[in-house]
Amino acid sequence: MKILIVEDEKKVASFIKKGLEEEFYNVDCALNGKDGLDMILEEEYDLIISDVMMPVMSGFQFVKELRKNKITTPILLLTAKDSVKDKVEGLDCGADDYLSKPFAFEELVARVRALLRRKEIQKDNVLAIADLQMDLVLHKVTRGKEEIVLTPKEYAILEYLLRNKDKIVSRTKLIEHVYDFHFDTGTNVVDVYINKLRAKVDQNFDKQLIHTVRGVGYIIKE
Repeated sequence: MKILIVEDEKKVASFIKKGLEEEFYNVDCALNGKDGLDMILEEEYDLIISDVMMPVMSGFQFVKELRKNKITTPILLLTAKDSVKDKVEGLDCGADDYLSKPFAFEELVARVRALLRRKEIQKDNVLAIADLQMDLVLHKVTRGKEEIVLTPKEYAILEYLLRNKDKIVSRTKLIEHVYDFHFDTGTNVVDVYINKLRAKVDQNFDKQLIHTVRGVGYIIKE
Protein backbone atom coordinates (compact mmCIF):
# COMPACT_ATOMS: atom_id res chain seq x y z
CA MET A 1 0.00 0.00 0.00
CA LYS A 2 1.33 3.44 -0.93
CA ILE A 3 0.54 6.53 1.17
CA LEU A 4 1.12 10.23 0.52
CA ILE A 5 1.70 12.58 3.47
CA VAL A 6 1.04 16.27 2.80
CA GLU A 7 2.49 18.17 5.76
CA ASP A 8 4.44 21.45 5.88
CA GLU A 9 6.21 20.63 9.16
CA LYS A 10 9.18 18.51 8.09
CA LYS A 11 9.73 16.92 11.51
CA VAL A 12 6.09 15.84 11.73
CA ALA A 13 6.14 14.50 8.17
CA SER A 14 9.38 12.61 8.85
CA PHE A 15 7.99 11.12 12.08
CA ILE A 16 4.82 9.87 10.39
CA LYS A 17 6.72 8.59 7.36
CA LYS A 18 9.19 6.59 9.47
CA GLY A 19 6.43 5.12 11.62
CA LEU A 20 4.28 4.05 8.67
CA GLU A 21 7.26 2.54 6.87
CA GLU A 22 7.85 0.40 9.95
CA GLU A 23 4.25 -0.80 9.48
CA PHE A 24 5.18 -1.95 5.94
CA TYR A 25 3.59 0.97 4.08
CA ASN A 26 5.37 2.84 1.27
CA VAL A 27 5.33 6.57 1.94
CA ASP A 28 5.95 9.76 -0.05
CA CYS A 29 5.88 13.29 1.39
CA ALA A 30 4.87 16.70 0.02
CA LEU A 31 5.37 19.96 1.95
CA ASN A 32 2.27 21.73 0.65
CA GLY A 33 -1.04 21.05 -1.09
CA LYS A 34 0.11 22.21 -4.52
CA ASP A 35 3.07 19.81 -4.58
CA GLY A 36 0.84 17.07 -3.19
CA LEU A 37 -1.72 17.63 -5.94
CA ASP A 38 0.99 17.47 -8.62
CA MET A 39 2.27 14.18 -7.20
CA ILE A 40 -1.18 12.61 -7.03
CA LEU A 41 -1.92 13.56 -10.62
CA GLU A 42 1.27 11.71 -11.65
CA GLU A 43 1.26 8.74 -9.26
CA GLU A 44 -1.34 6.37 -7.80
CA TYR A 45 -1.76 6.31 -4.00
CA ASP A 46 -3.91 4.12 -1.77
CA LEU A 47 -4.33 6.76 0.96
CA ILE A 48 -3.60 10.46 1.54
CA ILE A 49 -2.82 11.99 4.95
CA SER A 50 -2.99 15.78 4.87
CA ASP A 51 -2.49 18.60 7.35
CA VAL A 52 -5.13 21.33 7.27
CA MET A 53 -3.10 24.46 8.05
CA MET A 54 -0.51 24.68 5.26
CA PRO A 55 1.04 27.41 3.08
CA VAL A 56 0.22 27.76 -0.66
CA MET A 57 -2.95 25.69 -0.37
CA SER A 58 -4.85 24.77 2.80
CA GLY A 59 -5.84 21.20 3.52
CA PHE A 60 -9.49 22.01 2.83
CA GLN A 61 -8.63 23.54 -0.56
CA PHE A 62 -6.36 20.59 -1.29
CA VAL A 63 -9.17 18.10 -0.66
CA LYS A 64 -11.61 20.10 -2.78
CA GLU A 65 -9.13 20.15 -5.68
CA LEU A 66 -8.65 16.40 -5.43
CA ARG A 67 -12.36 15.71 -5.53
CA LYS A 68 -12.81 18.23 -8.35
CA ASN A 69 -10.27 16.18 -10.32
CA LYS A 70 -12.34 13.02 -9.69
CA ILE A 71 -9.68 11.54 -7.39
CA THR A 72 -11.47 9.23 -4.97
CA THR A 73 -8.47 8.16 -2.87
CA PRO A 74 -9.35 8.06 0.88
CA ILE A 75 -8.15 11.17 2.75
CA LEU A 76 -7.32 11.53 6.45
CA LEU A 77 -7.02 15.14 7.65
CA LEU A 78 -4.67 16.08 10.51
CA THR A 79 -5.06 19.39 12.34
CA ALA A 80 -4.73 21.27 15.61
CA LYS A 81 -8.19 22.73 14.91
CA ASP A 82 -10.55 20.40 16.73
CA SER A 83 -13.85 22.27 16.82
CA VAL A 84 -16.96 20.51 15.52
CA LYS A 85 -17.32 23.23 12.87
CA ASP A 86 -13.81 22.55 11.51
CA LYS A 87 -14.38 18.79 11.48
CA VAL A 88 -17.65 19.20 9.64
CA GLU A 89 -16.01 21.51 7.09
CA GLY A 90 -13.25 18.98 6.49
CA LEU A 91 -15.65 16.10 5.99
CA ASP A 92 -18.01 18.17 3.86
CA CYS A 93 -15.22 19.16 1.46
CA GLY A 94 -14.52 15.50 0.75
CA ALA A 95 -12.25 14.08 3.47
CA ASP A 96 -12.99 10.60 4.83
CA ASP A 97 -11.69 10.98 8.39
CA TYR A 98 -10.31 13.61 10.77
CA LEU A 99 -7.65 13.30 13.49
CA SER A 100 -6.80 16.12 15.89
CA LYS A 101 -3.22 17.00 16.88
CA PRO A 102 -1.52 15.96 19.06
CA PHE A 103 -2.40 12.32 18.46
CA ALA A 104 -1.10 8.93 19.54
CA PHE A 105 0.68 7.21 16.65
CA GLU A 106 -1.22 3.99 17.43
CA GLU A 107 -4.49 5.83 16.73
CA LEU A 108 -3.15 7.18 13.44
CA VAL A 109 -2.18 3.66 12.34
CA ALA A 110 -5.60 2.33 13.40
CA ARG A 111 -7.36 4.99 11.32
CA VAL A 112 -5.07 4.29 8.36
CA ARG A 113 -5.95 0.60 8.55
CA ALA A 114 -9.65 1.37 8.84
CA LEU A 115 -9.62 3.63 5.76
CA LEU A 116 -7.63 1.10 3.74
CA ARG A 117 -10.00 -1.70 4.81
CA ARG A 118 -12.91 0.46 3.69
CA LYS A 119 -11.18 1.00 0.35
CA GLU A 120 -10.55 -2.72 0.01
CA ILE A 121 -13.99 -3.78 1.28
CA GLN A 122 -14.77 -5.62 -1.95
CA LYS A 123 -11.39 -7.31 -2.06
CA ASP A 124 -9.96 -10.25 -0.16
CA ASN A 125 -7.48 -9.61 2.63
CA VAL A 126 -5.31 -12.40 1.22
CA LEU A 127 -3.42 -12.15 -2.07
CA ALA A 128 -2.51 -15.51 -3.54
CA ILE A 129 -1.15 -17.37 -6.53
CA ALA A 130 -0.53 -21.12 -6.63
CA ASP A 131 0.58 -22.05 -3.08
CA LEU A 132 1.94 -18.56 -2.31
CA GLN A 133 -0.20 -16.43 0.02
CA MET A 134 0.14 -12.92 1.46
CA ASP A 135 -2.05 -11.96 4.41
CA LEU A 136 -2.49 -8.17 4.17
CA VAL A 137 -3.78 -7.87 7.74
CA LEU A 138 -1.07 -9.90 9.48
CA HIS A 139 1.67 -8.91 6.97
CA LYS A 140 2.45 -12.61 6.73
CA VAL A 141 3.72 -14.43 3.63
CA THR A 142 3.63 -18.20 3.26
CA ARG A 143 4.33 -20.70 0.51
CA GLY A 144 2.78 -24.05 1.19
CA LYS A 145 3.30 -24.58 4.92
CA GLU A 146 6.49 -22.51 5.04
CA GLU A 147 6.46 -18.91 6.33
CA ILE A 148 8.64 -16.53 4.31
CA VAL A 149 10.20 -13.61 6.17
CA LEU A 150 10.56 -10.51 3.98
CA THR A 151 12.02 -7.04 4.49
CA PRO A 152 9.57 -4.11 4.04
CA LYS A 153 10.84 -3.41 0.49
CA GLU A 154 10.68 -7.08 -0.51
CA TYR A 155 7.16 -7.27 0.91
CA ALA A 156 6.10 -4.14 -1.01
CA ILE A 157 7.46 -5.45 -4.31
CA LEU A 158 5.82 -8.85 -3.85
CA GLU A 159 2.52 -7.22 -2.88
CA TYR A 160 2.55 -5.08 -6.02
CA LEU A 161 3.34 -8.09 -8.20
CA LEU A 162 0.53 -10.08 -6.58
CA ARG A 163 -1.95 -7.25 -7.05
CA ASN A 164 -1.01 -7.35 -10.73
CA LYS A 165 -0.62 -11.11 -11.10
CA ASP A 166 -0.54 -12.41 -14.68
CA LYS A 167 0.31 -8.87 -15.84
CA ILE A 168 3.73 -7.57 -16.86
CA VAL A 169 4.96 -4.88 -14.45
CA SER A 170 7.73 -2.61 -15.70
CA ARG A 171 10.78 -1.76 -13.57
CA THR A 172 9.75 1.90 -13.69
CA LYS A 173 6.27 1.11 -12.37
CA LEU A 174 7.74 -0.95 -9.54
CA ILE A 175 10.11 1.86 -8.59
CA GLU A 176 7.32 4.46 -8.71
CA HIS A 177 5.10 2.37 -6.47
CA VAL A 178 7.65 1.09 -3.99
CA TYR A 179 10.15 3.93 -3.64
CA ASP A 180 10.09 7.66 -2.98
CA PHE A 181 8.59 9.91 -5.65
CA HIS A 182 11.97 11.30 -6.72
CA PHE A 183 13.84 7.98 -6.69
CA ASP A 184 16.34 7.51 -9.52
CA THR A 185 14.61 5.21 -12.03
CA GLY A 186 17.96 4.47 -13.69
CA THR A 187 19.17 2.33 -10.79
CA ASN A 188 19.16 -1.49 -10.84
CA VAL A 189 17.94 -1.77 -7.24
CA VAL A 190 14.67 -3.41 -8.34
CA ASP A 191 16.62 -6.21 -10.03
CA VAL A 192 18.58 -6.71 -6.81
CA TYR A 193 15.40 -7.01 -4.75
CA ILE A 194 13.77 -9.31 -7.31
CA ASN A 195 16.78 -11.64 -7.00
CA LYS A 196 16.42 -11.59 -3.21
CA LEU A 197 12.70 -12.31 -3.53
CA ARG A 198 13.33 -15.23 -5.87
CA ALA A 199 15.80 -16.70 -3.40
CA LYS A 200 13.07 -16.69 -0.75
CA VAL A 201 9.91 -17.33 -2.79
CA ASP A 202 11.07 -19.61 -5.64
CA GLN A 203 14.47 -21.13 -4.95
CA ASN A 204 13.43 -24.05 -2.75
CA PHE A 205 10.19 -24.84 -4.59
CA ASP A 206 9.45 -26.86 -7.72
CA LYS A 207 7.37 -24.21 -9.49
CA GLN A 208 8.85 -20.78 -10.28
CA LEU A 209 6.36 -17.93 -9.90
CA ILE A 210 8.40 -14.75 -10.49
CA HIS A 211 9.43 -14.40 -14.15
CA THR A 212 11.54 -11.86 -16.03
CA VAL A 213 10.18 -10.37 -19.25
CA ARG A 214 13.42 -9.37 -20.92
CA GLY A 215 13.65 -5.66 -21.67
CA VAL A 216 10.29 -4.92 -20.04
CA GLY A 217 10.01 -5.96 -16.42
CA TYR A 218 8.56 -8.78 -14.31
CA ILE A 219 5.44 -10.90 -13.99
CA ILE A 220 4.18 -13.26 -11.30
CA LYS A 221 2.25 -16.18 -12.73
CA GLU A 222 1.88 -19.93 -12.48
